[in-house]
Amino acid sequence: MNEIPYEAGSYYIFDRAYNNFKMLYRIHQIGAYFVVRTKKKLQYKAIKWKRRLPKSVFSDMAIGLTRFYPKQYYPEPLRLVRYWDKEQKREFVFLTNATHISALQVAELYKNLWQVELFFKWLKQHLKIKKFWGTTENAVRIQIYAAICTYCLVAIVQHDMQLYRRTYEVLQILSISLTDKTPLRDFFDKTKFQNDKERFGPNGPSLFDF
Repeated sequence: MNEIPYEAGSYYIFDRAYNNFKMLYRIHQIGAYFVVRTKKKLQYKAIKWKRRLPKSVFSDMAIGLTRFYPKQYYPEPLRLVRYWDKEQKREFVFLTNATHISALQVAELYKNLWQVELFFKWLKQHLKIKKFWGTTENAVRIQIYAAICTYCLVAIVQHDMQLYRRTYEVLQILSISLTDKTPLRDFFDKTKFQNDKERFGPNGPSLFDF
């Protein structure tokens, strides 16, 4: 949190491990907004409640922190939103200083955080980048972009050729035939993916493991 270059008018989304009220108040003071999941032991007093809430919002209220240090670090009122996620069938409790947006928008902002997490999970599962060749930001970006471009090109080939295989299978087959001159249609028709897995082990070869 100390290293982020906060900008006025921007929104910053945190998980509950980042209940650092001193830093959150700093974000508030520069005119930026935050949404953070609360910890279960948060102590506060309710100041004002909102009525006529959407069905998925249990409560939307202004609160004041009551514990000594949190109250010192964040002396102004905060907004607390209790939201029920139908998909996950669980309750989420958020703290925010954004009083100008709806409770549903607060929950939607937090959902965007998980889209980023899911994207990183997708990178690890599909691009098979086990190590970075360079350690600078530019080197890492180039390697990730190259891997994404390659994956997209393979997906285009899979779509245009109407291959009834998963993209993962196509990647595996191509990775063992980079120098093969057989036409792609013939190659995919003759290649049995199960045999390829047996040849190279359960993890198979990696297209980006040179």
